[in-house]
Amino acid sequence: MRVTKLPAFKVFVVLAIALSMSACSMFHHKRDTNDTLPVDKLYAKAHDSLEHADYSAASKAYQRLIARFPSGEYNEQAQLDLAYAQYKDNQPDDAYSTINRFIKTYPTHKHVDYAYYLRGLINFDRTGGAMERLLQRNESQTRRDQGYNLKSFDDFSELSRRFPDSAYTADARQRMIYLRNVLAQFEINVAEFYLRNKAYVASADRAQYVIEHYQQAPQTGDALAILTRSYLGMDQKNLADQTRQVLALNYPDHPYLKDPNWPHAPSTLRKMIPFSGHH
Repeated sequence: MRVTKLPAFKVFVVLAIALSMSACSMFHHKRDTNDTLPVDKLYAKAHDSLEHADYSAASKAYQRLIARFPSGEYNEQAQLDLAYAQYKDNQPDDAYSTINRFIKTYPTHKHVDYAYYLRGLINFDRTGGAMERLLQRNESQTRRDQGYNLKSFDDFSELSRRFPDSAYTADARQRMIYLRNVLAQFEINVAEFYLRNKAYVASADRAQYVIEHYQQAPQTGDALAILTRSYLGMDQKNLADQTRQVLALNYPDHPYLKDPNWPHAPSTLRKMIPFSGHH
């Protein structure tokens, strides 16, 4: 039998083409894994990425699962896990959208209490919260816009109201106390600003708001003191005396009772200190 021998160059070309086709096949298979895995294995892959803090890979796998399998138990759990992965991956807008969609689609889901809790967490960390709490920069936190803090408070409040026995409710209530105090201090900061600028009606309104809406906050004493000074500024002596009596009865050690000029404006030096919160 006659065997035809190929020139060495032709052999090299054939081998190169074969290897190239093999490599393309390997990469194509790797790229399309999320499109070929069954639902249970695709969920396991996404969950493994989540467990190993590879939140970007987890998000992509969960999104592919949701697209390929638009219903069923895996899909529902994948939506919850996707929102968490996006939250941990510092994608709060995407996470908020995902968890909102889940709550609207599955209002009676067995894990909807967790969905409310996660939504509260997403908003809780949106106002520069995590880093500032780590650095204990609560003062600067109370000088930012409070829209997300208000939303977070409402989310935790709804969780506490609807699911009082949830495993997440105790933590949610502690966060609500923190948020209540932050929100109250924000109002006090604004009231002090108005007071320093002799806008007494505005400072009185802010102080009154704290008294009415944040009664258990430690800032209530400050609100009574500012309200007293505001009444004096408006030449409402009777109202000022009554408010001062309430302050003395409930907060006998408040500095205003010994110093009628409290609160004092921050010093120029303090204003120049970066991150002092007095800018």
